[in-house]
Amino acid sequence: MAVLTLNAGSSSLKFALFDGEQALLRGEVEDITGSPKTWAKNAAGEMLDPPNAEGTGHEAVLPVLFDWIGQQTGSLDAVGHRVVHGGARFDGPVEVDDGVLTEIEALVEYAPLHQGHNLSAIRAVRAVRPGLRQVACFDTAFHRSMPQLARTLPLPPRLGLERYGFHGLSYEYIAGKLPPKLAAGRVIVAHLGSGASLCALASGRSVETTMSVTPLDGLVMGTRCGALDPGVVLLLMRRGMDVNAIEHLLYHESGMFGLSGVSGDMRKLHAAGSEVAQRAIDLFTYRIATEAGAMTAALGGLDGFVFTGGIGEHDAAVRQKVVDRLAWLGLSLTPNAPNEGLVSPKDAPVEVWVIPTDEESVIARQTRAIIDSA
Repeated sequence: MAVLTLNAGSSSLKFALFDGEQALLRGEVEDITGSPKTWAKNAAGEMLDPPNAEGTGHEAVLPVLFDWIGQQTGSLDAVGHRVVHGGARFDGPVEVDDGVLTEIEALVEYAPLHQGHNLSAIRAVRAVRPGLRQVACFDTAFHRSMPQLARTLPLPPRLGLERYGFHGLSYEYIAGKLPPKLAAGRVIVAHLGSGASLCALASGRSVETTMSVTPLDGLVMGTRCGALDPGVVLLLMRRGMDVNAIEHLLYHESGMFGLSGVSGDMRKLHAAGSEVAQRAIDLFTYRIATEAGAMTAALGGLDGFVFTGGIGEHDAAVRQKVVDRLAWLGLSLTPNAPNEGLVSPKDAPVEVWVIPTDEESVIARQTRAIIDSA
């Protein structure tokens, strides 16, 4: 079965083509709203020569991408989409029809930075290939296993709000890659990138996570503030800021970028070497450690800690800072540890791993399951 996976963002479109479980190629359209540029690699990691769209936006890019994909495979059976928010309604992947599309659209207010772009890609595929089956795979679905208590907000139930969690496609992949001892144990997974969160896994199931109703909560992120006293929002409103201004501040001008005034990109912060850049890195790692303490309490102990995501997989300095702060829990790193696999001493009380994530393979697998079950 040939499945194309799409992960649509505000400025990029990540894609991968799968034949069964095998990824034939992976790539990305960058600067999709400005001057789109496409790159792709085959299964061997060799660069391919995909075309670039002349227009901007998903509507212009996807027809060109589909034509090119058609040259790589005879036909497509389905498209699987990463959809950030599934609310309380969607606890697993679902084939997209008009009703599902309407329900996904109703959740835009919960993830304004992401959901609209996910919808745009779905609609663009409909326009290009009206008969092609599409499956929505939700980042929130993995966390529907959290106990009711963990999903509860201290607000009147009449508001209909609860905690959902995100990065679920990544966490589902990691849960499936854990060694047997940890798969049956208590593990914290740190998905660290421009967006960042922690997930507490008990026997491979989510029991707690740092993100909440929206992807704005939890850890300090590249440009997002993470957990914040709600009184700050009220104070900003009293100072005259409207909803749109506050939303832009908290999503785009906060986090490590807001703290440093340099960048939300960890690589640029390291390169800057300034006091303010270092303060941003320190707060990032401090909050990971303090939230990991809360995750450990939810689990009732800890057997393993996994780093994943762009920063988690590639930034040894950040991993060291986090592990140093969690030494009291039994975490330690092997000197000159590799960037993948077990990175703690074999006799350490808590195993520390680096496991590269692969959300696309989860999207492809979920899409195949929905198509096969129909």
